[in-house]
Amino acid sequence: MSTTECGTEIKLVHQPAVETRLGSVMQLVILRGKSAWRAIRNRLASNALNDLDDYQLDDIGLSRRDVTQALDRSGVLQDPSLLLSKAARERARYRFARRAGH
Repeated sequence: MSTTECGTEIKLVHQPAVETRLGSVMQLVILRGKSAWRAIRNRLASNALNDLDDYQLDDIGLSRRDVTQALDRSGVLQDPSLLLSKAARERARYRFARRAGH
């Protein structure tokens, strides 16, 4: 078998362009669905942080204000955990900088 024959076999194996576009659309729909589900799941978990007391929130590097702001600033299908992790990082950076400056 020559290289030319191999090249034509590869072309015959590929799906038609219509099926490829349909597959891409389906992948996009599935990806968006997964993203929306992840955002809802993380919103529910972030909402559960309201049940913790202030000492427990402080242990994970958050304040009640951080939780409230993250839930208020993000929409229903947006992920508030991104805002919460940013707040926890900022708080940790401030704490460690303050301790190092003693």
